[in-house]
Order: sequence, then structure tokens, then C-alpha cells
Amino acid sequence: GARARAARAGPAGGRGAVSLPRTVGLVTSVDVDAPAEVVFAAATDWPGHRHWMLGTTAEATRGDGASVGSSLRAVTGIAGVGAVDTMDIVDWVPGVRCGVVHTGAIVRGTAMFAVAPRADGGSVFVWSERLDLPFGLLGRIGWALGGPAFRWALGYSLRRFAAWAPTTASPAAT
Repeated sequence: GARARAARAGPAGGRGAVSLPRTVGLVTSVDVDAPAEVVFAAATDWPGHRHWMLGTTAEATRGDGASVGSSLRAVTGIAGVGAVDTMDIVDWVPGVRCGVVHTGAIVRGTAMFAVAPRADGGSVFVWSERLDLPFGLLGRIGWALGGPAFRWALGYSLRRFAAWAPTTASPAAT
């Protein structure tokens, strides 16, 4: 009966069990043909995210958006319907990195981007996320199914960023 099947299946987490993480991490990067200061300025132009981050608008909601203690709000979606991601800036090194804590009801965790100069005058832009999956088991299953699409969208957006960021430099800066 059912008890015999459960005994054969073994304890949760035993051989054959599928483990679904409660948190997920990802790190991706892109080379940008622009100096680090231009890349950092483009990445922290929150309203400018609409030019490169797939389906996303962003804005500072508290503070100057360029210092620890500032808050941000991003909305990702289509036709005005989407997910809201609120964040507090917790790490800010001008021209180098910005770290945030996701504070929303759905999107929670931490994120950081960093910019490193290359010897040829370009830069490497690195984006990292550590997300706490919402909705228990349902959220973990959702990530298992939707995570590859999220990773693709982030990679696509970073390629768009690499094309857009160099265009943001003022003529005096180039």
C-alpha cells in the first residue's frame, strides 16, 4: 500500500529526491566599449533602464538614487501590468559598484552590479543577484520552470546595455 511505497521512496532528500532551492543566485557579465565611469553612470541612470532592461522602468523614490539609504522602484512588465521591485541601496562606491536589498512583497534578496576597467579603455559590467524565492514550494517550482527565461532576459538586457551605455557619454567625456 501507500506505506510500502513511501518506505521504498526513502526519506525526503534521500536518493532520487529532487531538491528545489529556497534561494537562487546568478552572476553574469558583459564587456562594454566605454570607460568605467561612463558605464557606471549609465547603469545608475535609473530612468535610463527603460532603454536596455527588457520591459522595465526604474526610478529613485527616496534620496538621490546615488547613495546608501536611497530607495528605488522598478516595474517589469507589459502594457502597464507587471511586477514591482522595491530596493534600498546598501552599498555605493561611485564608479565601481552599487548594492541593493530587494524589499518588495515578491522580489526579496540582494543584488549588486560592479564595473571594472579593462586595459583597452573599455569595461566589464557584472550583475549579480541572490533571490529568496516567494510562495514556498510553488515559487521553487516556478523558478525551476521560469529561471531559464529569467536568465535569458537578463543576458539579453545586458547585451542591450553594452550597446546603449557608450552612447550616453557626453562628447566632452569621449
